[in-house]
Amino acid sequence: MGFLEHATEAMKSVLGDSGRLLFVPFASSDPDAYTGVMRQALAPAGIEVTSLHQARNLTAAVADAEALFVGGGNSFRLLRALTTLGVLEPLRQAALAGVPYLAASAGANLACPTIRTTNDMPIVEPRSLAALGLIPFQLNPHYLDPDPRSPYQGETRPKRIEEFLEENDVPVLGLREGAWLQVSGTRAHLSGRNTGRLFCRHTGPTDIPIGADLSYLLNTCPRFDVGPTI
Repeated sequence: MGFLEHATEAMKSVLGDSGRLLFVPFASSDPDAYTGVMRQALAPAGIEVTSLHQARNLTAAVADAEALFVGGGNSFRLLRALTTLGVLEPLRQAALAGVPYLAASAGANLACPTIRTTNDMPIVEPRSLAALGLIPFQLNPHYLDPDPRSPYQGETRPKRIEEFLEENDVPVLGLREGAWLQVSGTRAHLSGRNTGRLFCRHTGPTDIPIGADLSYLLNTCPRFDVGPTI
């Protein structure tokens, strides 16, 4: 399918009548080109895209946004840029105040307490790995199951997540391609066109079907202090 085509209807339902969103393109090395891709992809759905990197006052742009979309790319680059530009906290406050937060890939990692479960290489070094903490557990976008035919199983995605759980008692929800997590208030469920896989320290991994109610992760996970962001 085309870029974001699988999620366009879900995005329209979140945006409602406004059909406008503020795009955050800083996970990409080319924000201009990425913004162009977003506008081209969402124009047929009647969604108007403005980009944060083109705003004169970034903090004011976030405060005035009717909806936010944080794009994918490299999570470390995204977090460093938002921290350096001083808009990480405004993004958090906007989302907590009820402004819809939509995201893909690196933007989904940013919604977690930290970006420690990203698949990205640390091509830059942010001051901290602490992220927005909009949800109290971790995500692993682009989750891939190991190939059972391969004799090489030492560097699989489950193994990496298990290593994370050795040091962090925080659930990790793997999102297979085409799946997304939808959160509203105290409710959360898995949606999209694919399933998920949930990893917890004291239990084995569990496959999560489309439509599964994951609200308990919001209600039972401890709310971690995400620490300083500047």
